[in-house]
Amino acid sequence: MAKPKSETGESLTLKIKVEPRSSRSGVVGPYGDALKVKLTSPPVEGKANDELIEVLAKKFGVAKKNVEIISGLSSKNKVARLYGVKKEGLK
Repeated sequence: MAKPKSETGESLTLKIKVEPRSSRSGVVGPYGDALKVKLTSPPVEGKANDELIEVLAKKFGVAKKNVEIISGLSSKNKVARLYGVKKEGLK
């Protein structure tokens, strides 16, 4: 199984599979070559994207401003980049 992340200097890039309208939100774990994240928000008007940024920021211990979705804004398959993630926090 391929890892759903790549590290480049000060940033971490993640492939993400999003499941909107779930009963709970949070990081589920590996899903193929991506990281599966469940969200309670619907995929309407960017609400799910905003919640994804919040979930990733909390999980990796960074500010929300240090998380950006770089592709897949209107898709369940996304790529996100996180800045300032410490290697000690990665598992």
